[in-house]
Amino acid sequence: MRVPSIAVIVGLACLPALAGPAQHEHASGAPAVARVGNVHFATSCLPAVGTDFDHAVALLHSFWFSAAIDAFGHVLQKDPSCAMAHWGIAMSWWGNPFGGSRSPTALREGAAAAEKGRAARARTDRERGYIAAVALLYRDAATVGERTRTVAYEQAMGRLAAAQPADPEARIFYALALDQTALPTDKTYANQLKAAGILEREFARQPDHPGIAHYLIHSYDTPALAPRALAAARHYATIAPDAPHALHMPSHTFTRLGYWQESIDANLASAAAARKEDNGASEELHAMDYATYAYLQTAQDAAARRIVDALGPIAARIQANAAGVAAPATAGHFAVAAIPARYALERGDWAAAAALQPTEAGPPWIRAVTFFARALGSARLGRADDAARDLDTLVSLGETLKKTNDTYWAGQVDIERRVAAAWIAFARGRRDEAIAAMREAAGMEDATDKSAISPGPLKPARELLGEMLLEADRPADALAEFDKTMQKEPNRFRGIYGAARAAERAGDRTRARTLYARLLTICERAETPPRAELVEARTVAGR
Repeated sequence: MRVPSIAVIVGLACLPALAGPAQHEHASGAPAVARVGNVHFATSCLPAVGTDFDHAVALLHSFWFSAAIDAFGHVLQKDPSCAMAHWGIAMSWWGNPFGGSRSPTALREGAAAAEKGRAARARTDRERGYIAAVALLYRDAATVGERTRTVAYEQAMGRLAAAQPADPEARIFYALALDQTALPTDKTYANQLKAAGILEREFARQPDHPGIAHYLIHSYDTPALAPRALAAARHYATIAPDAPHALHMPSHTFTRLGYWQESIDANLASAAAARKEDNGASEELHAMDYATYAYLQTAQDAAARRIVDALGPIAARIQANAAGVAAPATAGHFAVAAIPARYALERGDWAAAAALQPTEAGPPWIRAVTFFARALGSARLGRADDAARDLDTLVSLGETLKKTNDTYWAGQVDIERRVAAAWIAFARGRRDEAIAAMREAAGMEDATDKSAISPGPLKPARELLGEMLLEADRPADALAEFDKTMQKEPNRFRGIYGAARAAERAGDRTRARTLYARLLTICERAETPPRAELVEARTVAGR
């Protein structure tokens, strides 16, 4: 089952329309409007609010947080004693578990909702367990680190799930908590596989439950596991077709597998749905980042350019403190920085990369995006001194992240710093040193994983290592690196093109022709005039 595409393509043929004014079409206080799948969450609240409560939880499962808060509020209007509605509001203010740090507003509102839930004196041990668990996400947030709090929540949900074997929702939320606390450096994927085991069993029982399909995609959102998510990915958008995140989320799997047109279709649909939300700008931009990534892998450069040109007015609508859809404000700011950088780097336009203008929006790891692209662009042009100035900024941003104990993003910026430094050394003629440094950076990138906020690295380190080895006239070594990156990042344009060039220069004309033919197939929708690489591919492949 594929994500519908024709209507989406027709409706969004002119991408600058993405910058138009938002329209908030779902009716606040009427939570039964949106099609978001089937959920049953038993509570001790009045029977009259049962359907409304189920719908609110369905919205929550698709990370449609603003609508969920409205829906839980509607439940409280009908039944002010419904303690679990306060639980739902607290969960909604927590937002996307994979979205990074919470705003002060989210922490304040979520903590207040959890306290109201406690004060409402839920009637059952089960309900008191849910409320006590969500309170752990907010408790002592000013002094206790977020990971400590999320691990405490995960453990509490594990105990609740064990104590309530008749409650599938406890198991489903526990699985999500396991995914939330999974470490990006754990290549055994212990948490993700445990979560997936829970969810696969529930999926067989409840195939139209939005949270199960959604969280399976997250559980398998890593190169080694992504093929396992395909059934859930292709089904999720049909379960919850009105939820912007449900339309986007399948593209996580499509991106991991290199299914570019399916990713484009999914993200155009998601962007269109997010545009209807008053506070959907970040979700729209997040979908546009994924769409841009896919367009560039298929050489649909004009379509990608239209997205770049549409960014400004959408970025102006980002709301930092709202309980919105799935993508927090940081996702929107990241997309605004990443999309122009991708447009330059994926096309090998080093001059455009070097000329990118830095943004002051967002935390240091977002600002690092532009300085990394600038440094890489200047170094590839041989302007080592210009690159070194941007490298200095990268170093400073990384130090700031270390001081704030943002371990993951400090590590990601450190990889970017090492990549930039390696290319600066290469530009200055220190080739052996540069190659050794690039190998180290590629190993570091392999040992971690990308954030869900991004479809992929701005430029994979191992792919860059292959390009460096090619420039050093070591095509056989380069081909070995491109082979590795094609396994991790399948169907990337520059990975396949680099491998084809390496094979050709190493004397393996048969493999070169095969790789060039594969590139042409991936780029069957490439726009004209074609990239020079595609002209080269046609010549060698005999097309």
